Amino acid sequence: MREAPLVTRISIQMHGSNSSDTASCALAYAADPSSTAMGLLTWLGLSKKRNGVTPQPLGDNGRQFKASNAGDFAVDEYRPMKVVCIGAGYSGLIAGIRFSQKVPNLDLRIYEKAAGIGGTWWANKYPGISCDVPSHSYQLTFEEYSQWSGFYATGNEILAYLHRVVEKYKLMRYIRLQHELVQARWDEPSGKWQLRIRRGDTGEEFEDKADVLFLGTGTLSRPRLPDIPGLGEFRGRVVHSGRWDVSDEGVKDWADKRVGVIGNGASGIQIVAALQSRVGTLTNFARGRTWIAESFSASKLLELMGRNPDSTDFGFTDADRERFKDPAVYKEFRRALENDVNSVSQVTIRGTELQKIVATICKEDMVKRLAKKPELIDKIVPEFSICCRRLTPGPGYLEALCADNATLETTPISKITPTGVTLSNGTHRPLDVLICATGFDTTYKLPFPVIGRDGRALNDRWASRAEAYLTVAVDGFPNMFLGTGPNSFVNAGSLLIIMERQVMYAVNATLKMQRERLRTMEVRAEAVHDWREYMEAFFPKMVYTESCHSWYKNADGKIVGLWPGTCMHAVRALANPRWEDYTYTPVDKTSNRLFWLGDGQTHNEKTLTGDRAWYLNDEEVDVPPVPGNDEAALVV
Repeated sequence: MREAPLVTRISIQMHGSNSSDTASCALAYAADPSSTAMGLLTWLGLSKKRNGVTPQPLGDNGRQFKASNAGDFAVDEYRPMKVVCIGAGYSGLIAGIRFSQKVPNLDLRIYEKAAGIGGTWWANKYPGISCDVPSHSYQLTFEEYSQWSGFYATGNEILAYLHRVVEKYKLMRYIRLQHELVQARWDEPSGKWQLRIRRGDTGEEFEDKADVLFLGTGTLSRPRLPDIPGLGEFRGRVVHSGRWDVSDEGVKDWADKRVGVIGNGASGIQIVAALQSRVGTLTNFARGRTWIAESFSASKLLELMGRNPDSTDFGFTDADRERFKDPAVYKEFRRALENDVNSVSQVTIRGTELQKIVATICKEDMVKRLAKKPELIDKIVPEFSICCRRLTPGPGYLEALCADNATLETTPISKITPTGVTLSNGTHRPLDVLICATGFDTTYKLPFPVIGRDGRALNDRWASRAEAYLTVAVDGFPNMFLGTGPNSFVNAGSLLIIMERQVMYAVNATLKMQRERLRTMEVRAEAVHDWREYMEAFFPKMVYTESCHSWYKNADGKIVGLWPGTCMHAVRALANPRWEDYTYTPVDKTSNRLFWLGDGQTHNEKTLTGDRAWYLNDEEVDVPPVPGNDEAALVV
């Protein structure tokens, strides 16, 4: 007779079976192991009764649990989770990838109000649009692309990259384009977010709901027109950089036009550089000075590419791109670049040696590039510290301002007339085209109401100061997480790695809710308070609080745009959530916090399906390194 395995015999004996039961099961096992295994499951509790007794889950020493203290589900028999993401820009696409990868039993929907994916890269189509950080630092960690055309990727290239990501990970199965969130309201009885969505093509509205709401709407997506009297009276062409609706052919018609560009932020700088040679005259209206860091930003790239440090050739050749096709070469190049990007954080601290060195380098470079019009130096080179405003490389901007058909106008605009712009000194500048490169609404005031607990609106919560615990959660708004919420941006480093970590934070929170059968999780108000207190202690030593006009600040001068630390600091902080900073309510009506342990089994054991030795899979086994002899000799 073939002996039944020890686990079979122990299972039987734990139910108090007599010796004849054990023998009969062992005999049956020898004849047909598979059928006997299923019979054992029935015998051990899946049948309704045995000898008139209904089997029950067991507690310590065979004691039966009360029904309220133990579930009839496996510990990994995960409940369904409905996750809704608003926005299909970078954050939303990352969310589509990671939620679908990590969360089992998931119902996922991504609503995007625009007609295409891409977020800010869909909305912004102005001439010269490009990323103002190195191309190879502006891509997902897990989705490399080596074939960028230049040091600073164009908007079209970035959008094409995002389309490839969507196609590769089949994200359109989750995305609904031209679907705009009209309202999100927390429903306490159901413990879900009630959503009203409007279809852009028909105007029809419908309801949806979510266990978890992820707001990936971004910050730089809602264009802001300048608050200047008379803007609506201008009889020429008015266009905002964030709502560019002029074709390339249309721009060609401006060859003899008088064009004005309001603003010298990132978009204004790029537009001036792109349009100066294509229009009759160009006037850049700039109320503040700005640092241009072309040489400093590109220095490491020029070094890695073996080019002259003074080169202004920021394109990649066919030979460069061919070399990058070698994974080993590209990996080394990308790591060297990222390492350099993450090595300049000291430049943002007041009075550091690096701050002084970089300011000197940038000023010398700007003065050299403005040699043709030295009178511009005092108009554009700032007195405030470098990085007080967002630092931009601005390729070609200073050269464009030095052209004969270009003017930098720093006198404030008083009003806009039907024929042009009147300055505060009374001077009138006639114009045919007025481009408002005045950025976006960075107040974090959402274009739709989000109503949390007790009927409180998020816009009211943020009326005086937008804030979110570690950028991702707000007290009073349970089961809601943010992508690029307040204080998400960094002045040096990759924003995308922060987006990735914010998404993974939300994913891990969702997994915790699913695994532990939690109905709600909400960040504690005191945790949000401590985050605010930390920021207020951190920022005074930074250059951001100096006197400069910057979207980093709110109306009261509080820093609401930047993370209080470096990029790598944010990555570390978000990687290991402090779940004790949240409060929770359970799905089940029980006071036992360990009710989620269920019936003491895993699903695969309970059903004898799937992998029951998964802990031996390569991705599960953590093989420790074996110390070498030299290391061992150090231990005495």
